[in-house]
Amino acid sequence: MQTKTIIKDRLGRWIESDPVQHTIVALILINAATLGLETSSQAMATAGGLLKLIDRLLLSVFVAEILIKLYAFGGRFFRNPWNVFDFLVVGIALFPSSGPLTVLRVLRLLRLISLVPRFRFVVESLLRAVPGILSIAGLLLILFYVASVMATGLFGERFPDWFGTIGESMYSLFQIMTLESWSMGIVRPVMEIYPWAWAYFVPFILIATFTMLNLFIAIIVSTMQSMVEEQRGLETSEIGVVVHDENLQLHAAIRDLQNEVRSLREALQRAR
Repeated sequence: MQTKTIIKDRLGRWIESDPVQHTIVALILINAATLGLETSSQAMATAGGLLKLIDRLLLSVFVAEILIKLYAFGGRFFRNPWNVFDFLVVGIALFPSSGPLTVLRVLRLLRLISLVPRFRFVVESLLRAVPGILSIAGLLLILFYVASVMATGLFGERFPDWFGTIGESMYSLFQIMTLESWSMGIVRPVMEIYPWAWAYFVPFILIATFTMLNLFIAIIVSTMQSMVEEQRGLETSEIGVVVHDENLQLHAAIRDLQNEVRSLREALQRAR
């Protein structure tokens, strides 16, 4: 039983070591290239068999990695969300390599997110920022609804394709918010009939595009900064613990040395 535990510990340390993880990253990048080449009819006609063989071999490596982790960590494997993410991505890649589901194989490239620390940090920041993002999204939805009702009442009669219903108005306002052909495509034609329409669209763009969307960025940046500060605090506390332990060891060594010196003095006094 103890031998089995030792083997699992060694396998766990080996599979998560930097050389192995760097190799997995390199294989994922190679797999990305082969999956891209498989979309080319010319490449498939020239080396289709080789590309599919490489894809199967790489998938076998990824499956073997997951199986080794499952054996090494047991139930602890599923306690790490990134391990669960890798498990699902590799599992999806096992779908049949024919038919419409074959496109799901490309999802295995998402494993780069869990393997590269910087990518992982960005994703964790986005997940932590979700509550704030949802709050702003709710506020933006209210703004869109109010603006859509106003646009339908103001412009729906003359421009039913763009503002005939609330749904059509919301879609048109979404296009305006993204600044995609908003001026020549929508606003200027509306202003030919309603010259004062700029007084509606310009404030909407200022609020929806330049204010609300920047709030999304502000929340994400703020979350990333707080995570960096937390990591620095953890590193500082860890350094403090190490220094404290070293100080305790130094004090213990000094006490031992003092005791030895005291013992030597007593021995010299007795010898006299």
